[in-house]
Amino acid sequence: MPRRHLRMTGAAQAPLGAVLRDLRTTLEVPGEFPAEVRAEAERVAAAPPRLPDRDETALALFTIDPPTSTDLDQAMHLSRRPGGGYRVRYAIADVAAFVTPGGPLDAEAHRRVTTLYFPDEKVPLHPTVLSEGAASLLPGQTCPAVLWTIDLDADGRAERTDVVRALVRSRAKLDYEGVQKAIDDGSAEEPVALLRDIGRLREQREVDRGGISLNVPEQEIVADEDAYALAYRAPLPADGWNAQISLLAGMAAADLMLTAGTGILRTLPAAPDGAVGRLRRTAKALHIDWPHHVPYSDLVRSLDPRVPHHAAFLQECTTLLRGAGYTSFTGGEVPALTTHAAVAAPYAHCTAPLRRLVDRYASELCLAACAGQDPPGWAVEALAGLPKEMADGTRRANTVERECVDIVEAALLQHRVGELFDAYVVDVKDKERAVGTVQLPEPAVVARIEGGATALPLGERLRVRLTQADPGRAKVQFAPA
Repeated sequence: MPRRHLRMTGAAQAPLGAVLRDLRTTLEVPGEFPAEVRAEAERVAAAPPRLPDRDETALALFTIDPPTSTDLDQAMHLSRRPGGGYRVRYAIADVAAFVTPGGPLDAEAHRRVTTLYFPDEKVPLHPTVLSEGAASLLPGQTCPAVLWTIDLDADGRAERTDVVRALVRSRAKLDYEGVQKAIDDGSAEEPVALLRDIGRLREQREVDRGGISLNVPEQEIVADEDAYALAYRAPLPADGWNAQISLLAGMAAADLMLTAGTGILRTLPAAPDGAVGRLRRTAKALHIDWPHHVPYSDLVRSLDPRVPHHAAFLQECTTLLRGAGYTSFTGGEVPALTTHAAVAAPYAHCTAPLRRLVDRYASELCLAACAGQDPPGWAVEALAGLPKEMADGTRRANTVERECVDIVEAALLQHRVGELFDAYVVDVKDKERAVGTVQLPEPAVVARIEGGATALPLGERLRVRLTQADPGRAKVQFAPA
């Protein structure tokens, strides 16, 4: 699901680097891998202990990732079925082929839970000799994978799912901009060109079931001489089409595990009225027309992430995802909540095992379900504890994200303390002390406001003064002007 992405370019990295290093220390973010973990990773990378018998290296798979990415979890091949419809072949990195249950690599992965992303670097879940080497679906590299085959009808509805272990070899590492350009100008070969056809069909199926995909822009801090500027990279249509393939696999995984009676789902209850009400106030503050008869999902689909105030609103929409969690089950006892409100269907995380712990287990359970076999004991035994592990790991990742946002916003505004800005009041926490939250249309900053003789006018425009902004020391704060 969408997250706020941050990265730094140019000279901005130097002054913020020290602050971000301090943040990693404060949050006790894992540092170097222990010696025994590195030793096991190097050993299995040199001679993988478990390779599948099935050889699918003739399949011309390709990956789509940012240009600098080397931890490649997914590769795909798309084709038309002779009788009509489409076939999606989706290879997922088989981390279980390298990680021995109970060994040093496994224990360290359970300690880290997720890869953590900072603006200046990432803290990986697995040693890079695996995550960016032997286990990654790099082009030209033969490696083990969990290979999904999902047949779709002519309208993009899933008809059949198969999951097996296989050796694969990706042919090309593509990026979103290149894929978009090739599809738009007609130069893309059919396996790539079909991403648009299948992606659009799956987007329509999402509309039909009431699901929502948030096209959240990537927030980028860029240096402008001795100051900072905030820019957005708006997602391309190809980003959304690619995400639909991942969602398709996640929904298929959930169905397999629910049918088998053993699994772990990514669940999200419907948003409470208070959260939706706050989002409506944010929409008003950003001059986004949201008539009461228009469903939230329809509004989101009408927004253009290239428009700054739409981009800011889409960022705030991610607050409705904060109730998401993991729900495990065994013995055929299906839990009361099986759906993810944003997906509007049962859904599971299974497509990013290089970066997220739970995906390795989901893949194992789906392989067993498809083969009509009992899942391995190590996978079932971990299910009881996985939801809490994932909750703790996700909470840490969210804290990293939130603190990084505070730091880069403070860096953006640190030389403007005392200046006046136009803002909109989107939340009031204490009417007596005039404590709340304001949102600036430009730059797109959300921050605390405190002080003033009169009550904050909820949902209204307000002239505010920046009172503090110091990266790593004082978060951005305003007061009524």
